[in-house]
Amino acid sequence: MMCSTKFKFSQFFVIILLLLSACHDQLESIAPIEDAITEEESSFNQFNFEELADMSDFTNLREGDFTGRFLIISRGQNLPNNLERSIQQAGGELVKTFPQIGIAVAVARAEDFLSQAKKINGIESITPDLILQYTKEPEISGEALVFDASLTRRGNTASAGAPFNYQDAFFDGVQWAPSSINGPAAWDAGFTGKGVRVAVIDGGFHSTHQDLAPNLDIASSISTVPGFNFNQDVGTFWHGTHVAGIVAAAGNGIVGIAPEATLIGVKALHGGSGALEWILEAILYSATPLTEGGAGADIINMSLGATIDYRNNWGDKGFRDFFKNLQKTYDRATRYAYQNGVTVIASAGNGGTNYDDAKEFFQLPAQNQHVLSISSTGPTGWVLGNDNFTQPAYYTDHGKSLVDFAAPGGTIGLFEVEGFDGICTLNGTNLELTRFCELFDMVISCNVNNNWAWAQGTSMSAPAAAGVAALIIQANKGKMSPAQVAARMRQSATDLGKSGQDEFYGHGFVNAAKAVGLN
Repeated sequence: MMCSTKFKFSQFFVIILLLLSACHDQLESIAPIEDAITEEESSFNQFNFEELADMSDFTNLREGDFTGRFLIISRGQNLPNNLERSIQQAGGELVKTFPQIGIAVAVARAEDFLSQAKKINGIESITPDLILQYTKEPEISGEALVFDASLTRRGNTASAGAPFNYQDAFFDGVQWAPSSINGPAAWDAGFTGKGVRVAVIDGGFHSTHQDLAPNLDIASSISTVPGFNFNQDVGTFWHGTHVAGIVAAAGNGIVGIAPEATLIGVKALHGGSGALEWILEAILYSATPLTEGGAGADIINMSLGATIDYRNNWGDKGFRDFFKNLQKTYDRATRYAYQNGVTVIASAGNGGTNYDDAKEFFQLPAQNQHVLSISSTGPTGWVLGNDNFTQPAYYTDHGKSLVDFAAPGGTIGLFEVEGFDGICTLNGTNLELTRFCELFDMVISCNVNNNWAWAQGTSMSAPAAAGVAALIIQANKGKMSPAQVAARMRQSATDLGKSGQDEFYGHGFVNAAKAVGLN
């Protein structure tokens, strides 16, 4: 018989703020648009979560819920012998193992399981796994725009080296981001990411979207969220769908940075939240070769992150242990990906913080081992004639200790910073759009129900950099180590801001054309 056990945690859960969407994200969706967003009931009732007992003692706290599962970290790279039996003797049940990185997952069957399990030989630590609550879904505004969606569907059928006719896209002339990093020049030369596999670890993926379906490897796409498929989510804005489109939209509505790369949708979040176990499993699956039952990714994109204020709370042992274990778990996962030849890219965060000054913060997984962290840029008044596409976005986290590269992520700084809220008309190749001027400064990509939407954030800049990485790998015959990819990105990036590495651009603003060897 299962024991009903409630675990109370000490004051360690401080400013864990997962950034599924930008802190200041705004969106406009193109057809249809709902007048209001309906609040969704939690889909995780099976875990019987409860609020952390001591969380009210901290400021800026996000609610964290216990999943009922514990992450067990071995002292070495291998799990202890007879671990399953030891867990049973301690009053628990072993439910999952990740032997490639020496981590396992267990549940309690007795009230004293946690204290007993810590005594098992070969275990370095055991920590409760928590749901990290994400920011709320951003507002959606604007009138519906309906257009003829009977577009010619593309597929990965072009021969290697063939130019990509991006001007066939319905929203040609509406996207500024690809041009800002010289994407069209790379496409004209036949560099489209063809043959490169990009795993997007995120929320749900609208698998029948006309810009995703041609490039999506359905057979390899999975969900690590219990009870949900990879192509399920809630709400009117699907973050994973938007991110995937920036990487490799096929060019029916919009064009991704690597428009013929293969996408693998790996759902590790749902409705704006997720457990570390889900993200951990997603990284390991993505980085495992196809021949070993994994996704066989060349690149992993993670447009998510946890900002943790650790120095100001270091005196609390409960917090200290939790943070160390969280950091160590991510390090083991990203190191595994690196050792398997997979380039890992993550968003830098949207708190507008300089990490060189605010040394009390740590960004997971952007600051973990072998992860390329991407800051965000965007124009202020593109439709008004401003082409300052490389301007750092007002919300982007920055700092030489955090940022590796910058890429276009969009901004509504025209409204938020400048206070301008006028109406503008943009004349694209196939349509005319009239909207608030600041909306055109964001990044347009795919959304649920075969629609498109604008959004801003480092969640949008990371997949742009991932697309450039895919072009690099294709240009080098399909195989490059993560170190080689990073070196090529450094060599080809445009040096902006202070000379050399600086706090906003890291090693530079990514350049797709130079990255593939074009002048």
